[in-house]
Amino acid sequence: MVHSKTKDMTVGSIPRLILEFALPLMIGNIFQMLYNTVDSIVVGNFVGTQALAAVSSTTMITNMSVFFFNGFSIGATVIIGKYFGAKDHKLLHRAVETTMGATFALCLLFTAFFLAGTDFMLRFMKTPADVFDQAALYLRIYFAGVTGLLLYNMGSGILRAVGDTKRPLYFLILTSILNIFLDLLFVLAFHWGIAGVAYATILAQFISAGATMAVLLRTRDIYRFSFADLCLDRGLLSQIFRVGLPTAIQSIITSFSNIFVQSYINFFGAIVMAGWGCYNKLDQFIMLPVLSMAMAATTFVAQNMGAHNEKRAIDGTVTSILMSLAITGAIAALLFIFADTSMRLFTGDEPVIKAGVAFIHINIFFMLFNCVNQVLAGALRGRGDSIGPMVIMLLSFVLIRQIYLYLMTRFISNTPLTVGFGYPVGWMTCCVLEVLYFYLFWKHRK
Repeated sequence: MVHSKTKDMTVGSIPRLILEFALPLMIGNIFQMLYNTVDSIVVGNFVGTQALAAVSSTTMITNMSVFFFNGFSIGATVIIGKYFGAKDHKLLHRAVETTMGATFALCLLFTAFFLAGTDFMLRFMKTPADVFDQAALYLRIYFAGVTGLLLYNMGSGILRAVGDTKRPLYFLILTSILNIFLDLLFVLAFHWGIAGVAYATILAQFISAGATMAVLLRTRDIYRFSFADLCLDRGLLSQIFRVGLPTAIQSIITSFSNIFVQSYINFFGAIVMAGWGCYNKLDQFIMLPVLSMAMAATTFVAQNMGAHNEKRAIDGTVTSILMSLAITGAIAALLFIFADTSMRLFTGDEPVIKAGVAFIHINIFFMLFNCVNQVLAGALRGRGDSIGPMVIMLLSFVLIRQIYLYLMTRFISNTPLTVGFGYPVGWMTCCVLEVLYFYLFWKHRK
């Protein structure tokens, strides 16, 4: 008998199931985040402040591509998770084949689109001339190999839908360690500079993608992928896009809005850019428990709605929020206390350290608002409702944030800290609206 790696979340202790699901995912996300973070640490310590500013300034652009694709991944996770909860193995298998068929096509489109748009996006962000060429070089190499990242994330999304978060974690640990080794090898031994860290990243990502695809191709479980069965089922693809496309649109527009924030930051020069970039790396790390709990809520709700157990889905949502608040609050406190030490991981440049510490101290505890809005959004997507979270997040992270930045910088106070506070403004607005939406349109919907 073949031992199954799936996890049925329709029965058993809710806190235990969510923690067992989210913890490997959280650790995996940390290691995936290490790719770009290690790039920043290596260039900041061994290449220079301008190179650090260049890599840091590209974060919003790389996130824009990844987050859009992850929206599609969430759609697939919800649909596959629903059929897994309903024990409909035939439709589950067909959903896997359709997901992979669409993935291969999207990889080609993404690579071409972002390679063609690299210079435009950097100019749109008002990237200073002294870091432009290095930023463009890093992005071109990154996007040339982005297929590895996309295949890994989609393969992991399929595994998450059936409750398997451990094997993607193992692959990420291996390739993250490999990425550190390659970063140091290419920069210190080969002297490839910023190009070296980009090559190291995409090579490691292709290895993790290969390992994940090998699992899907070789497993004997119900989620097995076969090239012979590859298809694009219009009905299933429509379901996936109905859930995933609003999330993808929301993600890419939000990331595009963050490019506006980056353009405001770029006005203050390379030192503030580097400090903001380092803060963003730390900000992304503290987001990982939040996003992991949101993904856990998505899968938990999808499986339980498939099993027609709405009360259990709501209980799982509340549990995910409370866990997210506890973990994020503890991390935020540690990061606040050790802000200076954290910044010194990236650079020894004192002005850059000072700028980054200031961003951490003013913003970090507001991340608790994100615990609520992200988990609720994940739960709503698990139920099949992506439109509501999309509208709320676009309103909060794009419209309200841009209004705040425009009014603040032109009429009140144009400083790095007032620009940086644009993030908490969006988080707080989103939290209030998300709670109201959840209460009115789900909890009390008959």
